Amino acid sequence: MGGGNGQKSKMARERNMEKNKGAKGSQLEANKKAMNIQTFICTTSETKCKEHAEAKHPKSDLTTCFPHLKK
Repeated sequence: MGGGNGQKSKMARERNMEKNKGAKGSQLEANKKAMNIQTFICTTSETKCKEHAEAKHPKSDLTTCFPHLKK
């Protein structure tokens, strides 16, 4: 047995809470990701940047991936 109105209401509330989690169009997550990238660029040595570019972006040159390394 089971599945009474109280249970159905509880399930509906939980579903709606999941749907309405976080505002759409919020910049917070994008800002956090951008902050991590900037921190990576500023605190990483040139050799680590070269290793990353060779491993992850083999078709691009180093200065395309890391413009701050231009000499």
